[in-house]
Amino acid sequence: MAGRLPACVVDCGTGYTKLGYAGNTEPQFIIPSCIAIKESAKVGDQAQRRMMRGVDDLDFFIGDEAIDKPSYSTKWPIRHGIVEDWDLMERFMEQIIFKYLRAEPEDHYFLLVRPELGTLSELIMFRVQLKVVTVFTSVCCVSLQTEPPLNTPENREYTAEIMFESFNVPGLYIAVQAVLALAASWTSRQVGERTLTGTVIDSGDGVTHVIPVAEGYVIGSCIKHIPIAGRDITYFTQQLLREREVGIPPEQSLETAKAVKERFSYVCPDLVKEFNKYDTDGSKWIKQYTGINSISKKEFTIDVGYERFLGPEIFFHPEFANPDFTQPISEVVDEVIQNCPIDVRRPLYKNIVLSGGSTMFRDFGRRLQRDLKRTVDARLKMSEELSGGKLKPKPIDVQVITHHMQRYAVWFGGSMLASTPEFYQVCHTKKDYEEIGPSICRHNPVFGVMS
Repeated sequence: MAGRLPACVVDCGTGYTKLGYAGNTEPQFIIPSCIAIKESAKVGDQAQRRMMRGVDDLDFFIGDEAIDKPSYSTKWPIRHGIVEDWDLMERFMEQIIFKYLRAEPEDHYFLLVRPELGTLSELIMFRVQLKVVTVFTSVCCVSLQTEPPLNTPENREYTAEIMFESFNVPGLYIAVQAVLALAASWTSRQVGERTLTGTVIDSGDGVTHVIPVAEGYVIGSCIKHIPIAGRDITYFTQQLLREREVGIPPEQSLETAKAVKERFSYVCPDLVKEFNKYDTDGSKWIKQYTGINSISKKEFTIDVGYERFLGPEIFFHPEFANPDFTQPISEVVDEVIQNCPIDVRRPLYKNIVLSGGSTMFRDFGRRLQRDLKRTVDARLKMSEELSGGKLKPKPIDVQVITHHMQRYAVWFGGSMLASTPEFYQVCHTKKDYEEIGPSICRHNPVFGVMS
């Protein structure tokens, strides 16, 4: 592959978009997945806006610049992992490629990450011998884009149209988030062998999915969605701080709650004992957060107590924040695995991989493993009792994998994949697209086993 530029890897999430070049361990840019447009430019639906293209279409900002434009209307094209406004998404991608990556799209292959439901036609094993991740410094670049677990085939077609027709990329691979997260987990010391069988818990800012993967293939019918993610924890923390009336400027309450969540929050092993710790020796556990009032420019200080552990606790007691959803994450994971074919259940329990920023809370993996182990052991004990002691079920090994690449696991997995020579063989090319049309991207060759 001499003379070929590295592929571009783009992971568009609900809250943040991660982008960079294949072969790197971390994304070069992490920006909010938002776009700021003029008020006049937002009137009407997508079809009307396309007919009214003009100067307004050039007057927009994305990422942090969009958030800093109070006179503009800030839009988030992706909601709960799914693109809702393709017109804005195209403009968002335009800025990503030309302004941030500073790439000529005609020269690069692209890998785009998608949350996706696996399809039967994708069950064609594609084996990749991945011994050493090699960084290619060549003149042709491929794009890799990731996708969410329940993305529709039509959404893949829209993506293909944008990338091939608007940006004229030479090659495109739309990768599945869960498979990339499994590949990224190989950096953990807990992983004894490299396998693409496991259960991925992918929790970002807007959505959490529990996705079972067998030999690189998503078991789509068993995917579960959890309506709790980073943004919900921020809102819940904001509510707790408001109830205490601690003196936060109203216009900064959300920003402060987010900072408190990211700086001080952790997962506790026992809720009652944690309350007792704070009540008996508050000075040891209560932290102070100092901010600056955006209007008066004066400092304000608040004490952060119960909020430290109550925020992430909604993963394990979701009824605290959402009365319509009361199933703890450990029970959701157990239900997902139990719905899978019986011959893959033990490997799925043994390789539960965490991915995304909202799984980064201290002791999150340890608490999840403990609760899940209790659920599994209780079921085994019940089976033994129902058999009158005649059956002795074999213990089930429950392992929750944490690793240092966890926050950007999906992007890092895409970077690994797009750095292999085999990646270019499985990409859909511009020539294929022109011959067959956008439907070609409904199905992608699956990287079955990387060993």
